[in-house]
Amino acid sequence: MRRALSIGLPFVTFAVIAAAWELFVIYGGFSPKLVPGLPAIGEAFVRLTGDGIMLAAAVATLYRLATGFFIAAVMGVVVGIAMGRRQWIEDTLLPLVTFLYPIPGLAYAPLFVLWFGLGDTPTILLVGISSSFTVIINTWKGVKAVKPIWLRSAEVMGARDRELFWRVVMPGALPFILIGLRLGLAQAWRILIAVEMLMSVQQGLGWLIFGAQTFLNTDVMLATIAVIGVIGILLERQVFARIERYTVVRWGMVTA
Repeated sequence: MRRALSIGLPFVTFAVIAAAWELFVIYGGFSPKLVPGLPAIGEAFVRLTGDGIMLAAAVATLYRLATGFFIAAVMGVVVGIAMGRRQWIEDTLLPLVTFLYPIPGLAYAPLFVLWFGLGDTPTILLVGISSSFTVIINTWKGVKAVKPIWLRSAEVMGARDRELFWRVVMPGALPFILIGLRLGLAQAWRILIAVEMLMSVQQGLGWLIFGAQTFLNTDVMLATIAVIGVIGILLERQVFARIERYTVVRWGMVTA
C-alpha cells in the first residue's frame, strides 16, 4: 500500500498541475503564442527531438555539468576533509569559504567572461567553483561530526592513521558528504542552465531557451524547461538515491 501511494501520488500531482495549466490556458486571457497548451508543448518536444536538436542540447549541457561537477566534487571533498582533519587549515580557509559561499554563482559570470572568454571553459569553471562551496561545507561538517569516542576506540584496537581515516572518519562523514554532493549537483544544474544563456555557448538547454525567447517560441521554452526538470529528477533518483541505498542505507547509518 505504501509503495503504491509513493508511486501513484506523483502522477496525481502532475495530473493536477497539467489540468490547472490547461484551465489557465483556456481562461487566463493570454494569447496561445504566450501561453501554449500542453498539446502544443508536446508537439514542440516531439519536433525538437525528431530533429535531434533537443538531444544535442541535452548532451552538450550534461557534458558541461559532468565536467564542472567533477571539479566541484573533487575540490569540495578534498578541501572539506582537510579542513575537518587539520585545525590550522580550518582556521585559514573557513573565513574565505564562509565569505564566498553566499555569493550567487552568476555574480562571477562577468569576471569569468573577461578572464577566460566565451564558450565552454568559463562555463565549466564557473559551475565547478561556485557549486564546490556547498560540498566543502557539508564535508567539513561531516568530518567534524565523527565522534571522538569512535576514534579513541579504534586507536585502542591498534588502528593507525590511515586505517582511522578509511574505516572511521570516511564512513562516519559519508552521509554528510553525500548530502553535500547532492546539494552541490542541484546547485550546479541550476547555475549551468542560467550561465548557458550568458556565455554564448554553441549548444545547450539554456542556450535553447534563450534562442526560443528571441523568436517568442514559448512552446519550445516550456518543452525545454520540462526536459530540464526530468533530467534533474533522473539525476536525483538514479545517481544519488542508488549511491545512498548501497552505502549509508545498507550500513544502517540512515533510513531509506
